Amino acid sequence: MADTKEKAKGKAPKAKVQAAPKFSKETYMTWFEQMKLMRRFEEKAGQLYGQQKIKGFCHLYIGQEACAAGAVSALTKDDKWITAYRDHAHPLALGTDPGAVMAELFAKSTGCSKGKGGSMHIFDKEVNFMGGHGIVGAQIPLGAGIAFAEKYNKTGNLCVCSMGDGAVRQGAFHEALNMAMLWKLPVIFVIENNGYAMGTSVQRTSNVTDLYTLGEAYDMPSEPVNAMSVEDVHEAVARAAERARAGEGPTLLEFRTYRYKGHSMSDPAKYRTKEELEDYKGKDPIESVKATILQNGWATEEELEAIDDKIKERVAEAVQFAEDSPYPDPSELYTDIYAEKDYPYIMD
Repeated sequence: MADTKEKAKGKAPKAKVQAAPKFSKETYMTWFEQMKLMRRFEEKAGQLYGQQKIKGFCHLYIGQEACAAGAVSALTKDDKWITAYRDHAHPLALGTDPGAVMAELFAKSTGCSKGKGGSMHIFDKEVNFMGGHGIVGAQIPLGAGIAFAEKYNKTGNLCVCSMGDGAVRQGAFHEALNMAMLWKLPVIFVIENNGYAMGTSVQRTSNVTDLYTLGEAYDMPSEPVNAMSVEDVHEAVARAAERARAGEGPTLLEFRTYRYKGHSMSDPAKYRTKEELEDYKGKDPIESVKATILQNGWATEEELEAIDDKIKERVAEAVQFAEDSPYPDPSELYTDIYAEKDYPYIMD
């Protein structure tokens, strides 16, 4: 409850610097690399959008990297993932080639959705990322459905279904929570609460501001998570995964995070103060992991800078790949729509 009150006043929940960490050097180094890749990729995407290389909508994940990194490290490669349209970082954390994601932003045929989805509809079956979804809340019942399939097929896998704080006002959210709890589906519902749904604060749009308590209406295990801390995210997701795999059903986690940019690239974010933004930047999850690595002597400042330089090169290569790739052939308009390969389209 304390961090909710802090957030309402524009104060960030405190991210931890782990002088005596619970996790291994390898885990922290992986988190550092994953979050740096997400950050550098999104920074470049923002620049390219300004250059009109990327068109349409573009929702950046800068500041929220611990949500994806901590969740991925807590689960297995066979678990499924689905999210809303702030969706560039999740597949990167899961291992999708940055070039394929960047090419999708460029609407090129080499993109992970063949250039047909763009920023809001990234998809990669190879890493079990079942897509970003452009309709607010539309992915929530889909996430429950994916979990139903995992339970029906007795795979032992689960589905992580992420959404923004604005999606919890959708009826589909409540319907999905009710059915998931009724059928004890192996799904982890994640609210990435960055404080502002399309620029309007939670306090102005919801009578309930502790969003995790919405799950309690369905007797669903629910808890808030300081998602400026990758360690806290990992631990919360691991607990939820253990329950799901034991057949105890779903969990609702409210990831209390923050985005440094506006809702989308067209949003100047004038609804918040510079002081609030700087306060959250002072709790940056990447800097917290970096400090833990340095304090434990796992790497030097120079070694971490070298990792960052390699990541910048990797992002630059992704941009070049996207630039050099062709646009889809017009015939692609008629593929990937129906399972029936010779569907009788009216072509005139």
